[in-house]
Amino acid sequence: MTLETKLLGVTLKNPVLMASGTFGFGEEYAGYLDVSRLGGICSKGLTLHPREGNYGPRMWETPAGMLNSVGLQNPGVEHFIRHELPGMRGLGPAIIANLGGGTIEEYVEGARLLNSAGIDILELNISCPNVKEGGANFGLKPAIATQVVSAVRKVFSGPMLVKLSPGAENIVEMAKACRQAGADGLSLINTLLGMAIDVEQRKPVFRNIAAGLSGPAVRPVALRMVYDVVRAVDCPVVGLGGIATWRDAVEFLLAGAAAVQVGTAVFQNPEAPLEIIDGLQRYMERHGFEHISDIRLKK
Repeated sequence: MTLETKLLGVTLKNPVLMASGTFGFGEEYAGYLDVSRLGGICSKGLTLHPREGNYGPRMWETPAGMLNSVGLQNPGVEHFIRHELPGMRGLGPAIIANLGGGTIEEYVEGARLLNSAGIDILELNISCPNVKEGGANFGLKPAIATQVVSAVRKVFSGPMLVKLSPGAENIVEMAKACRQAGADGLSLINTLLGMAIDVEQRKPVFRNIAAGLSGPAVRPVALRMVYDVVRAVDCPVVGLGGIATWRDAVEFLLAGAAAVQVGTAVFQNPEAPLEIIDGLQRYMERHGFEHISDIRLKK
C-alpha cells in the first residue's frame, strides 16, 4: 500500500504538494513540521527581476479563508537559483518552481534560466497582468495564454505545469489551449478575485482594491473546475483551492486530480499537510486501495 505518486515523470513520496506563495521556499517551515515528508514544494512565485510587492495591507482574514495582495514579492529568478534553490534541495521533497512575468519576454528569460537550474517541475503562473496589454491577465483569454505557454515551451525542456486562473473566460477551453500549446500538465485553481472594505476607515482595505481570495470558501468552485478539466484534457491535473483536510484532498483525487496542493490551511494549522498525508493513508487502508491512484474516479 503506497502513497507514491508519479507526476509528469517525477516520483513524489505522496501526492501532497505545498502551494506557491504559502510556504516560502520550504526552509521557513522546517521548524514547524517535518518538511521531508511532503511530496513536493512549489516555490514562492518568481519573476525574472526582484519585486518588492505591494504596499499597504497585504492580508485580510475572511469568514472562510483570506484575501491576499502580496504582489509577487520575490528575490528574482537568478537570486533564487543561487541562494534559495540549494536549501530546497536539502529538504527532500520535489522542487516545483513557480514562474510569473509581466511580459512574454520575461517569462521566456526566466524559464531559460530555470531550464538548467535542476528543478523538478516548472509551474507557469499565467495569472499575471500583461503590462504590454494594459494589465490584462495572461490567463483570461486562451489566445493570449497560448502565446506565453508556447514561447516558454521553446526554451524549457523539463516537465511543465500551467497554473490556471478561475477568472478565465472558459476554464475548459483555457485548459485545452494550454495543453495544445505545450503544457505537460495543469494546476488549478489560482485565487478568485475579491475585496474587503474597512468599515471604520470607510475605504477599501487594499491599495489595489481587488485581492486574491483563497481558503475553504473557494473549494467547491475549485473542485468543479478540476472535475471539468480532468474530463476535457489528456494530461495530469493538480487540484488546489481550499484544501485543508484529508477529506478535501480525497474529493479532489476522486474528481480525477493526480495530486493536490495545500496552501492557506498552513497559516492556521502548519501540520495540515502532514495530517492530510496520514489521513490519505488511513483512507486507503479502510477501502483496500493498494495505490493512491486507485482512488481516482474513471472519466
